[in-house]
Amino acid sequence: MERLTRQKEREDETEHETTGQEGVRTCPECDSTSLTRSSDESEISCEDCGLILEEETIDRGPEWRAFNAAERDSKSRVGAPTTQTMHDKGLTTIIDWKDQDAYGRSLSSEKRTQMNRLRKWQERIRTKDAGERNLQFALSETDRMASALGVPRSVREVASVLYRHALDEDLIRGRSIEGVATSTLYAACRMEGIPRSLDEIAAVSRVDRMEIGRTYRYISQELSLEMEPVDPKKYVPRFCSELELPEEVQAKANEIIDTTAEKGLLSGKSPT
Repeated sequence: MERLTRQKEREDETEHETTGQEGVRTCPECDSTSLTRSSDESEISCEDCGLILEEETIDRGPEWRAFNAAERDSKSRVGAPTTQTMHDKGLTTIIDWKDQDAYGRSLSSEKRTQMNRLRKWQERIRTKDAGERNLQFALSETDRMASALGVPRSVREVASVLYRHALDEDLIRGRSIEGVATSTLYAACRMEGIPRSLDEIAAVSRVDRMEIGRTYRYISQELSLEMEPVDPKKYVPRFCSELELPEEVQAKANEIIDTTAEKGLLSGKSPT
């Protein structure tokens, strides 16, 4: 209480926050810059002298308590985070296919018929026009190919964003949806540093390799994607893992790549 009273008096006298020469906030008691915020973000205090600089009365946390992850998930009232991999960004509602009520009791035959009808209409209204249906199909194709390639979630997000940009720029007109979706996935793999060759992309796609390459060059040029040449060393760990080769082989392969790069022998060659 004494520290709070002293802080109130100092604020009344100065009527402004104490800052350093470069705009860094300092403690008005000891001029220290070691200020920390409490875990519930309700107070800002000095680590050196313990003076409380700010004290908020608003509790921004939940009104309930949870002691483990299961309780936290069961009490949370928020949905999944928004994502670009779904045509509605994950903001839609889903009617569960379990024929049970909130208490786990089975529904009557009349209620089951009603819920089936509601599910059918819910699926219909998720896509209000042909554009959204095409976007839904393209993003589902991207997700299918990304799963087959074993790329992480970040690549799928980047590929979905690139496809949305191509759709906004009207680059889809005159081209197949599968071709553009595959091209954006190939570009996302290169942008995220997880390269996949055109042959690997074509193996999981429904379009041929030539169309993928042609559409990729067109998309990257129109969207001004700055694509750097793929480093061949990024393929070495994956190839050595698939071939079950020891670390010595991987190190020697990287050494050979460095030597050939210094001599300029990699120019015009495929990185794979």
